[in-house]
Amino acid sequence: MSSAWECGLHGAVFPLQPPIQPSVDAVEAVVRDSKVPAWLPWPLPLGWVVTGITGAGDERSGTRASVVACSGPAPLGGGGELLLIAEEPGVGLGARYAGLPGPDPGPVSVDAPAHAKVHAAGHPTAMWCVDGSPDRAAFVGEALALWLWAVLWPESAGCLLYEELSLADLREAGQELELLPFGALSPRLLE
Repeated sequence: MSSAWECGLHGAVFPLQPPIQPSVDAVEAVVRDSKVPAWLPWPLPLGWVVTGITGAGDERSGTRASVVACSGPAPLGGGGELLLIAEEPGVGLGARYAGLPGPDPGPVSVDAPAHAKVHAAGHPTAMWCVDGSPDRAAFVGEALALWLWAVLWPESAGCLLYEELSLADLREAGQELELLPFGALSPRLLE
């Protein structure tokens, strides 16, 4: 007998919590017991808003993977969506949103030059493209000894990462949470 969440294909898994309408209270609820960062581009790109937050984990283990969704004008025109995922290795949430079959990104050639860079927690962080679903751009790197994923729709919105975004951890935000612009819940979190 076990109280762990079980998947017939992957065995014990951390349960994905339902996404909730983005608000200060929603952010505080997800980051309260989080063992991983909840990354957010800060400052947000011009015209972008926070469109959701969720995590994988339970009351006993805490949040072991977090997802923060943002949307706004894509650099090459039209609308764009960005999911930033922080997770422990083996959780598989980033791979799921990237459209990959396994729980991790698979082989990433870290000897090759990075395709993009972000600043996570004040440190330059290399990001490499991974081949996921063709309708999106997916990048993966490592920050604070955890996977850091950036998944963007449409695929052309991936050029947003060439702007060297700075990422802040919402677990460390205080009064700054009141400054966040919130939008409607992203349908990407429901997929």
